[in-house]
Amino acid sequence: MTSTTYQRIVLAARPKGKVEPANFRLETLAQPTLASLKNDEVLVQNQYLSLDPYMRGRMSTAKSYADPQALDKTMIGATAGTVLASKHAEFKVGDDVVGMLGWAEMGVVHGRELRRVDAKIPLSAYLGVVGMPGVTAWYGVNKILQAKAGQTLVVSAASGAVGSVVGQLAKLKGCHVVGIAGGEKKCRYVTEQLGFDACVDYQQAQAKKELLINLQASLQAATPDGIDLLFENVGSTILDASLACLNPHAKIALCGMIAGYNSVATPLQNSSKLLTMRASLQGFIVTEHMEIWPLALQELAGLVASGKLNYHETIAQGLAAAPEAFIGLLGGQNLGKQLVKLC
Repeated sequence: MTSTTYQRIVLAARPKGKVEPANFRLETLAQPTLASLKNDEVLVQNQYLSLDPYMRGRMSTAKSYADPQALDKTMIGATAGTVLASKHAEFKVGDDVVGMLGWAEMGVVHGRELRRVDAKIPLSAYLGVVGMPGVTAWYGVNKILQAKAGQTLVVSAASGAVGSVVGQLAKLKGCHVVGIAGGEKKCRYVTEQLGFDACVDYQQAQAKKELLINLQASLQAATPDGIDLLFENVGSTILDASLACLNPHAKIALCGMIAGYNSVATPLQNSSKLLTMRASLQGFIVTEHMEIWPLALQELAGLVASGKLNYHETIAQGLAAAPEAFIGLLGGQNLGKQLVKLC
């Protein structure tokens, strides 16, 4: 690639079951120039691309909260980068910004779709702990679960970009926090680095027969007083086991169902607990609550800057690595936030 071109990845075909590399196509395009910009447009050199589970849903035409990703168009995705050229009064060359420029090394966008960020925090953090995943965790913990000291909170995908923040925010509120993660390495990270009280390894339960029974037993041992608050990212058997441990009037924030994104999810056996425990369950999409973003981002940035909120990043190198990194994310191969370093 020369300095007069850039690369992007488009959705070439919709997945049938699991996502495959063939669902994507890498393209080379001519680089935009200052002269080609319209009034109020900004040219951004993307440095980081965020990969997130919601992208799998956008690749489908199934009815959802947002329109499907269009074929042969740049894959949707949040980006963090630097302004290369600007015809917008509020942005100048060299500004660090975040936006939704997608799976591309650069892009042109109206200035109203960008947010300038503070260089005091690493740029990549604005796609994770101080970005959409962090705000998702903040909203679930504060607005849906309304976590309070002394309560027991369980979060699935605890080592991921959202789950890791959920647990830490709950700990700061005085909750007893139990994570669910896959593998000894992830569980050690959750307890030793993030400070959770315990972590249940679902892979260990998976190695035995009757996954649900074993996972349920492990959760019951880790939450002897039951579960008051559940932040659900996975669904399927993970959710099923958690339902069995609910306390009366438990609250559930339903954020994701990643276990069923590539295949049909396992039916729930413990759904009756929602009734008998008089539990409240609320699904949410954090982009429908933009009014809380300024406060959430301010609080999250402050916690990161003060060292009270830890995070980890798994970084793939180069745009061409994005499809495999995304497939790995859906399979739980990442630790913390999955990013692609673009330049």
